[in-house]
Amino acid sequence: MNHKLLGLALAAALCAVTLQAQQPAAAAAATTSAQTPSAAPAPAAQQPAAAGQQGDDANAPVIHANVNEVNLIFTVTDKHGHYIPNLKQSDFALLDDQRAPERVNSFRQQINLPLRVGVVIDTSTSIRTRFQFEQQSATEFLLQTLKSRNDRAFVMGFDVTPSVTQDWTSNLDGLETGINRLRPGGGTALFDAVYTACRDKLLDVARGQEPVRKAMILISDGDDDQSRVRPDEAIKMCQRAETIIYAISTNWTPSRGRGDKVMADMATATGGQVFFPPSVEEMANSFHSIEEELRSQYSLIYTPADFKYDGSFRTIYLYCTDRRYQVRARKGYFAPRQ
Repeated sequence: MNHKLLGLALAAALCAVTLQAQQPAAAAAATTSAQTPSAAPAPAAQQPAAAGQQGDDANAPVIHANVNEVNLIFTVTDKHGHYIPNLKQSDFALLDDQRAPERVNSFRQQINLPLRVGVVIDTSTSIRTRFQFEQQSATEFLLQTLKSRNDRAFVMGFDVTPSVTQDWTSNLDGLETGINRLRPGGGTALFDAVYTACRDKLLDVARGQEPVRKAMILISDGDDDQSRVRPDEAIKMCQRAETIIYAISTNWTPSRGRGDKVMADMATATGGQVFFPPSVEEMANSFHSIEEELRSQYSLIYTPADFKYDGSFRTIYLYCTDRRYQVRARKGYFAPRQ
């Protein structure tokens, strides 16, 4: 698509989003499309919140998405990385598979969706010298982040093979014990671990339940010498699981290597962020930034145009009309198969 066509498409997307913001009754009255045979019937989407009612409200009704709808979680920052609150639906333009969405069903900011967090820690020999501090920082992160009894997390360590030391739970003592069970040693199969965590733990965690916000906290130097899974396969599995990766690099040197690019690519493709703390002491600040972001995001539920249940990958392009701000969102998703 050349620049002129892209500009026309973006203008159309902006018009579509703005019009939907002005017509909440039409979106609320829209009928639900056919369900896939394997999916449980989902309630109709909630009416879009009015501009003055988009805040973080504990008493707000739970948002449910139908199988032909996309629930897009995204973050907006300025050039200094500061989070931008109080934006409206009309402040954004969206393309799904290069087309404006059929309609926007819900837009909310600073949502309180239950968290589903996977803490995936590199336990290979290469990180032995800083392993204890990683454990301490990860434990503190979970203690600060899991604030609701509806939040859940699991702990996975990996060297040559991934190992879950604590399955899904909201019990903080159990999660701390799971982190303390990890022991360093062996080679590194990073891509296998990311793939396995998404496939076995994050892919179906919300099926038939209320929507949740899924994230993986990946702590590693990004090097991989043992995986059977390719990097693109690991990223695709994260996209299927609709999981955001927040990667924390344990490479403390000022130069960025191949492993750092691997971490950055996985975070970018899933709408997350990569952190390069300059020392082990600064790692706690990276965890704090992730915690802050998880509580400072927007949710946009929309129905794509020309949606097909064919299992294909559909690209997402979302931007803020105020070009001072940057939007961080996943690059796309896989449509379900009928």
